[in-house]
Amino acid sequence: MAALCRKHPSPVETGKVSTWGCGATHAIGMVNFLFDKSQTPYISAKELYKGFGVGESTGNAKSKAIRTLLGMSLMDPDWSLPSKLQSNPMAWLLTVNGMIVDIREMPREVQEIAFQKGLIPYIPDDRE
Repeated sequence: MAALCRKHPSPVETGKVSTWGCGATHAIGMVNFLFDKSQTPYISAKELYKGFGVGESTGNAKSKAIRTLLGMSLMDPDWSLPSKLQSNPMAWLLTVNGMIVDIREMPREVQEIAFQKGLIPYIPDDRE
């Protein structure tokens, strides 16, 4: 919500709080596979809409608007839960010397450079 509030003009100045809350939760949920039964946590989108007291089309439309405004996409490392980052390949794939590599398989020195440049969220060995 803070990212939406920083937009000028802020889109959250209009509309219902429950609609924005539902849309933001749905948008983050989509990035993090909240609606996939094989994942934890899990909830169906219909249950989410019901919990916020928002209609399905309204909640989905607000989610889409938020994802578009903030440039969110599936597995987006900037919007991934910390608990999902390790298994999110988008957080670790980088181009090194013209070749796409999983930085977790590169030497620590290369990982440290990538971390210092803000290209990866953390040095993998420091979290394992």
